[in-house]
Amino acid sequence: MINTEPVALQGQLEPRGRLVVEHFNRFGDKIGEYDFPNGIADVGKDLLLDCLFNDGTAPATGDWSIGLIDSSGYTALAAEDEMDDHTGWNEFGTYTESTRVAWGPGASSSQSVTNASPATFNINGSGTVKGVFVVDDNGKSGTSGTLYATALFAAEVPVSSGDQLKVTYTTSA
Repeated sequence: MINTEPVALQGQLEPRGRLVVEHFNRFGDKIGEYDFPNGIADVGKDLLLDCLFNDGTAPATGDWSIGLIDSSGYTALAAEDEMDDHTGWNEFGTYTESTRVAWGPGASSSQSVTNASPATFNINGSGTVKGVFVVDDNGKSGTSGTLYATALFAAEVPVSSGDQLKVTYTTSA
């Protein structure tokens, strides 16, 4: 007799991630800390699989960048989002850095990798941040590169000139 019962697989590859964002005001006081999961974009999953199984080219260490999602004009995130086609959201660019902030991953351990130090955004105006994204291109407000992950805060985060957002991103499988 053939067994047709489903078998639970061990060690399935399930890419996921988690963000921790610390919010400091212009006086250096910590005014918030946000901890939330992210979704992996379809193109990010495809890149991961291509690099592992199809001899694809992975971005060099340090080429991954963190960007911020603006609440203005936001309607939705979608698994199908790409950097040149994400109609439900815009990038928040009201910070002093001339490019998106480098992620700077440390060594992988226990099926996870995180940035060695937080990606720091120095806010130079007022606005509201809706979320965070990870991309392999540092062009601030650009449409190039592969979108790996997107995530939303549980509630929008209002920011003012002089604030800092420090982003720690951990991705796991």
